[in-house]
Amino acid sequence: MALTERLKQAPLQEKKEALESEDRKAQQYQETKTKLHQELIQRIDLSSLFKLEKEKAREEIRRILEGLLAEKKVPLNHIEERKLLQEVENETFGLGPLEPLLADPTVSDILVNHPKQVFVERFGKLEQTDIIFRDEAHLRQIIDRIVSRVGRRIDESQPMVDARLPDGSRVNAIIPPLALNGSSLSIRRFKKDPLKMKNLISLGTVNEEMAKLLEMIVKARLNLIISGGTGSGKTTLLNVLSGFIPNSERVITIEDAAELQLQQSHVVRLETRPTNLEGKGEIKQRDLVRNALRMRPDRIIIGEVRGVEALDMLQAMNTGHEGSLTTIHANSPRDALYRLETMILMAESNLVEWAINRQIASAIDLIIQISRMSDGVRRMISLSEITGMEGEVVSMQDVVVFESKGITPDHKVMGNFKFTGIRPRFLDRLKIAGLLQGVRLPSFEEAMKR
Repeated sequence: MALTERLKQAPLQEKKEALESEDRKAQQYQETKTKLHQELIQRIDLSSLFKLEKEKAREEIRRILEGLLAEKKVPLNHIEERKLLQEVENETFGLGPLEPLLADPTVSDILVNHPKQVFVERFGKLEQTDIIFRDEAHLRQIIDRIVSRVGRRIDESQPMVDARLPDGSRVNAIIPPLALNGSSLSIRRFKKDPLKMKNLISLGTVNEEMAKLLEMIVKARLNLIISGGTGSGKTTLLNVLSGFIPNSERVITIEDAAELQLQQSHVVRLETRPTNLEGKGEIKQRDLVRNALRMRPDRIIIGEVRGVEALDMLQAMNTGHEGSLTTIHANSPRDALYRLETMILMAESNLVEWAINRQIASAIDLIIQISRMSDGVRRMISLSEITGMEGEVVSMQDVVVFESKGITPDHKVMGNFKFTGIRPRFLDRLKIAGLLQGVRLPSFEEAMKR
C-alpha cells in the first residue's frame, strides 16, 4: 500500500511518526548525495573532464562514483544506487534536481517558488512536484550556473536576472532580499521542434477554417497583433503564423529574449542587451526597431511590444513594412489598443490622443485575442478588425469569435468558432493578392448569407 494511502487510514500519532521517518530518510539521502558529490569533486579534474565527449565523461564519473559507494559501504539497493548516481551526474554536468524536468517533453514551465517547493505546468495545468533542493545555497548554486553561462550575474546588488538555457528556454531568477521565502526561479520551456498549424488545430487552438484564414491574412501582408495574458500562447501562435511568410521576403525579428524559431532562410535576429557591470551599454527594443528600419526589412516581427518602442513600431507599419507582427499583454482587443496608447504616451512624443489613435487605426489591421481557458487549452477567442476612427476613438469589429457552450463532465470546454456575419474589409486585400481563388470557407460563406 502506498504511503499516502496508509497515512489516510492511520491514527494521528502514527501519521506524525511516518512523516518524521520519511523526512529523516530524505535528509539522510540528501546528505549522502552531498558528501558523494564533494568527494567526487576532490578526486577528479573537472577541467580535463569537460574536454572529453559527454558520454565518455559520464562513464568516467559513473566509474568513480561506483568506487566511492563500494568504499563507503553506503546501504542502498540497486534502484536507489542508480538514482543516486544519476542525481550526482546531474549535479556535476547539469542543473541538479531540475534535469529530470528539463528532460520531460510534457513540461512547459518549471516554477521554483523556494528550495522546498517546485511546480510544473503540463498540458496547461499547474501541479506540484516532489523535486526539492537541499537548501537555499543549493538553489543559488544552480541559478549561478545558469546565469554565468550567458555572461550575466546575480547578487545582492543585482538581485533579478533574465537568462537563457542552451536549448533556448527563457529563465528568470530573483533572490533575497527581494524574494522573501528564498530564491525563486522560473523557466519557460521551448520545444526543440516548433509547433506547426496542424498541431494548433489538433490542440483546439483554432480549427481548419480559421487556420486557412490566418494563413491568407499573413500572406496578404496585413499588420497583425496577437493579444493575450501570460502563458496564453501568444509567442507560440506568433511563431506558427510567421511560418506563412514567403521565403523570398527579408524578415527582421526583435526580442528581449530570443524565442522565435523562424524557418525562412532570409532572417536577421536581433536581441536587446541589459546593462553591464558598470550600469552602461543597455540596448532597448526601441533602439533595435529604429536600427531595423535601416536594414531594408520586408517585415519586422517584434516578440512583444511593451514600452516606448510601440510608436516606432506603428510608424514602421505605416511606412512600407506591411505584414509586420507582434504580441502584446492584454485581456481583450480593446485593452490592447488602450495599452498601445499608454505606451506611446510613455515615449513623450507630445502627440495628442486623437493623433495617437489615428496612428493606431492606420497601422494595425487585425488583433487576435488568445486565452488559456479553464481546461488548460489555449484558444483563439476572437479575430477583430480595425475599421478606422469614430470621432477620436478607434473603431473595431469582431470577424470571428469563439462561442463557449459549457463544460463537459471531464472539465473540457465545449464550443466552436463562429463567424459574426460582418463582411471584413480585409477581404479586398485577400482578393487583390489572389488568395481567395479556389478557397472555400463554408462557415464564413454561410454567415454572410444570414
